[in-house]
Amino acid sequence: MQVNSQPVLRDLVFVGGGHSHVGVLRMFAMKPEPGVRITVICTDIDTPYSGMLPGYVSGHYSFDDVHIDLGRLCAFAGARFFHDAVVGIDRERKRVLCRARPPVPYDVLSINIGSTPQVQRVEGAAALAVPVKPIARFNQRWLALLDQVRQWPVQRAPMTVAVVGGGAGGVELVLSMQYRLRQELKALGRNPEGLRFVLFTASATVLPTHNVGVQQRFARVLRERGVTVHTNAEVVKVSPGCVHTRDGRTWDADETMWVTQAGGPAWLQGTGLVLNPNGFVRVNAQLQTLNDPDVFAAGDIADFTDRPLEKAGVFAVRMGKPLTENLRRRLRGEPLKTYHPQRSWLSLISTGDRYAVASRGALGFSGAWVWRWKDHIDRSFMRRFTELPPMAEPPAPASPVLALSLEETQQAFSAKAMRCGGCGAKVGSDVLSRALASLSVVSKPEVLMGLQAPDDAAVVRVPPGKAVVQTVDFFRAFIDDPYVFGQIAANHALGDVFAMGAEPQTATAVVTVPPGLERKVQDLLTQMMGGAVQVLNAAGCALVGGHTGEGAELALGFAINGLIDEKMDGVMRKGGMQAGDALLLTKPIGTGTLMAAHARHAAKGRWVDAALQSMRQSNQGAAQVLRAHGATACTDVTGFGLMGHLLEMTRPSGVDAELSLGALPLLDGALECVGAGIVSSLQASNGRLRSAVRNADAFAGDARVDLLFDPQTAGGLLASVPAAQAQACVDALKAAGYAHTAIIGRINAPSDAIEPVLLKA
Repeated sequence: MQVNSQPVLRDLVFVGGGHSHVGVLRMFAMKPEPGVRITVICTDIDTPYSGMLPGYVSGHYSFDDVHIDLGRLCAFAGARFFHDAVVGIDRERKRVLCRARPPVPYDVLSINIGSTPQVQRVEGAAALAVPVKPIARFNQRWLALLDQVRQWPVQRAPMTVAVVGGGAGGVELVLSMQYRLRQELKALGRNPEGLRFVLFTASATVLPTHNVGVQQRFARVLRERGVTVHTNAEVVKVSPGCVHTRDGRTWDADETMWVTQAGGPAWLQGTGLVLNPNGFVRVNAQLQTLNDPDVFAAGDIADFTDRPLEKAGVFAVRMGKPLTENLRRRLRGEPLKTYHPQRSWLSLISTGDRYAVASRGALGFSGAWVWRWKDHIDRSFMRRFTELPPMAEPPAPASPVLALSLEETQQAFSAKAMRCGGCGAKVGSDVLSRALASLSVVSKPEVLMGLQAPDDAAVVRVPPGKAVVQTVDFFRAFIDDPYVFGQIAANHALGDVFAMGAEPQTATAVVTVPPGLERKVQDLLTQMMGGAVQVLNAAGCALVGGHTGEGAELALGFAINGLIDEKMDGVMRKGGMQAGDALLLTKPIGTGTLMAAHARHAAKGRWVDAALQSMRQSNQGAAQVLRAHGATACTDVTGFGLMGHLLEMTRPSGVDAELSLGALPLLDGALECVGAGIVSSLQASNGRLRSAVRNADAFAGDARVDLLFDPQTAGGLLASVPAAQAQACVDALKAAGYAHTAIIGRINAPSDAIEPVLLKA
C-alpha cells in the first residue's frame, strides 16, 4: 500500500467497472486529483469488453484477450478496489450499501454497471434461460455448454440451442456459438449436424435498428448457416426443453440464451433516483442524475434525457472523457460541461467466423477485411488497459482545488502540519467512539470489563482448569481495502492460537491510521475494524480494547489470548514430529510474491483476489481436524515461509524431512511472479535457509524452490500426521473447505547429514 502524504479530503466512488469507468480510471491515473480518494466497488475483477465477446465465444480470443483486469487497473490508478456487490444507496447519508461489508461513504458517486436482460419478466426464464449478462455467469454456463456438447452421446436426439433476441447481440451470439460448437465437434471427428440453432425475435426482422441492407445480409447469413429464425415471435414462457411464443406455439430448446428486454438491477428501485420504465437511471446532458447532483451515471445503465441512445458500447466508451471532466468539476465545485453524443456511429458486427459486416446509418459493407479491421480496433482499445505505461516517480503533491467547508479546510491544514508524538498522536476520542459504536462485538461471560463498559484496561476471568496462551502480531497494510485488511490481520493474529489447538478468548487491538479529516478517519476505522471484528466474532474471540494512534501508514495488530487445558492435554507443539509421519499443508503458498507483484501492477487481479481469499480463510476448522486425526506437531506458515517454519519443527523434534515439490499447493500466479524475479522484501533473509536443504543445487532454477522461502501472510497450517491417518485427514480437511490441502512430504529419521531437508521432484 503506497504512502500518501496528501490527506483524503473527498471520496469519489465508482459502482461498477463498465466501459466508461475503465476509461475514467485510466485518465485519473494519468492525472490524479489531489485530495481525492477513488474507490471502485464491483462484483467482477475481470471486466469484459463487449466488442470482443462474440470473438471469445467463437474461439478467436482467449479469456484474457477480451477482459480488462480491473484489479490491476485500480492498482495502477491508485484506486481502492472493493470486490463486493452493491445492494443499495443511502443518498441521505451519502453511503453505498454493500452485500458483505460496512457501507461505503461517498462525496461524489458514479454508476456504470451496464444493463441486464430482465428474465424475471418471462415465466420460467429466470430459472431455465441463460442471460448473456452478467458476463461472468454467462461464461460459466457457456463453458458448461461446451463440455456438454463435447460429451453429447451420438445416439441421442439432436441438441437444440435457442437464442432469444434478434438485435446485434443475439445475432452475433447465435452465429458465434454455432461456429465454435461445430468446430469442436469436427475436431472430435463427429458430425456437427446434430446441433440445431434457433433465433427468436419479437420484431419483424433481425437487427431492427440497422438499415435494410444490413438486415438482408444477416438474414442471408443465418439462412446459409442453417439457423432457423422466427420473427414476430415473442417468447412468453420457458419450460424444461422448450420455449413458448405468444402465438401459442411451443418450440424445442435444450439450452436457451437470453439477449433481450434489458433493464436495470432491482436495487436501483430503492435509491429514490429518477428511473425510466425499464429501470435505467435518467441523466441530464452533464451525465448527472436528475434529482441528485452528486450522483452520475454512464453507459448502458444511463438513460440520456436529451434523446434516446442505443445500448451500444461506443456510447459507453466515449462517455468516459466527459464523465471524467464533470466528476473533477463536481469535486471542485465548478460548472459542468455538456456531453454531446454523436448522431451516427459505426457498428462492426461479426458473423462467427472471421468475417464481419459494417453498419453506419444507411451504409453497409462486409468482408473478411472488415473483421480484420474490427480486430485491429478492438485490440488497440484493449492495449490501453493491458499495456499500462510505467509511472514516473510521483511529483510533490499539488495543493487540492476541491470545494471544502471552513471546518474541512482547518482539519486538512492540521492533518498536513507537523504532528505530535506520544499521547498527542492518539486519534480523537470522538472519532474512535463513533467508529467503535457501529461494531457488534461478541460477548463472553469471562469478560468482566471490556468494550461494553470501557475502562483503563479490560478485566477477563480465566476459567478453572485453564491456562492462557498469549501471542501478538502487527503489520502495516499491504492492500488498499481496509475491510479485507482488517479480516486478514485478525486471521493472521489468530493463527498461532489455532496452531496450538487453543481456543481464542480475547483480543486487544493496536491501530495506526494516517491523519486526515475526522469523518474520513472514522470511516477508515469503521471499515478496518469491521472486517477484523467479523473474523474475531466468527472465532468466538471478544475484542476487549486497544489503542489507536496516528502514523504515516495504515497498520493493525492484535494481542490474542487463548485458553488451553492447564494440564496441556491436546496442545499441538512445533516439536513432536515422528519418523514415518506424513507432512500436510492446508493452504497454498505464494502470498509474498503475489503481493509484491501487486504493488508493481504486475499481478493479475484474479491472482490477487484468490490470494486474499486464502488469507481470509480461518485455520480454526483445520486445527480441529488435525487434532482429531492425531497430529503430532503443528505450526502456522507465516513470515518465515514454508522452509523456515518447517525447520522450526524438525529441529526440536530431532528429525529430517523430505519435501515433494510437485505436491506443493501453489496460489495461481505465484510461479509466474517468482519466475519473473518478483519477490517479497523478506525473501532474501528467508533464502539464507537454503543451507538447510541437502540437495538444493539439484533444483537450481526451479521457481518452486524459491516459493519455499516466500513469506506468507495468514498462511495455512503445516502439520505432521501419522501415516495411517494421513489420507483420511486430507479428505476431512477438504470436506471442511480446505480444498488445497495436500500431503507435501514425509518425516524421516535423523541422518548423518548436516542439512535436515531433502527435496524430491
